[in-house]
Amino acid sequence: MDFDIVKAVGLTKLYGPTRALAGVDITLRAGTITSIEGPNGSGKSTLVNILSLIMRPSRGDVRYGELTAKDNAEEIRKRLGLLSHSAMLYPDLTGRENLTLFGSLYALDNIEKRIEDAIARFETKSFLDRPVRTYSRGQTQRIALSRALLHTPRLLLLDEPTTGLDEASQARFVSAVREEKARGAIIVLVTHDDALATSLADVRVRLERGRLAESVIEAKSA
Repeated sequence: MDFDIVKAVGLTKLYGPTRALAGVDITLRAGTITSIEGPNGSGKSTLVNILSLIMRPSRGDVRYGELTAKDNAEEIRKRLGLLSHSAMLYPDLTGRENLTLFGSLYALDNIEKRIEDAIARFETKSFLDRPVRTYSRGQTQRIALSRALLHTPRLLLLDEPTTGLDEASQARFVSAVREEKARGAIIVLVTHDDALATSLADVRVRLERGRLAESVIEAKSA
């Protein structure tokens, strides 16, 4: 069951006396890129971890269309694409082996075709068959992006996705994200890069000390 909207209500996350999120409400829609911005420690990555089901909120709830994390976690995870601070790749496997393994875990059809498409999208052919542990930071990021997009996710969560990417790779990333938006994905972009957020985001949200700032900018609706 696909979903066209993700709605978080009252998300609060406590780490002992520290409050990482404090009653965050946010709605994410299909075919829309929402940037989550704010200083370090504002709760951005915590919010992404909750949306990706890696972490449970202390209070509050997230609905993925009609699906809930409590009752439909497996179905939701099948529809998530996540790029986090961890590449989520096995360092002793090659990039191709990592993508093949990921595709098999998701029981994807046409895995080889999907990998070839990812090679063309992020230009990874020259290093794809080397162990990931031999990669540069930018090369690792390009394979991690390929992994996150391989299964055509409904909800795509990107936490500082341009880390380590050179100018050409950033351009390929921007093109890929726009293609994902065009097919109707729900996209969350966490970034400190104001220029990137300005160029991509339809909605810009700022977190400060675990709360939504007063300004929520509808970047391209005017």
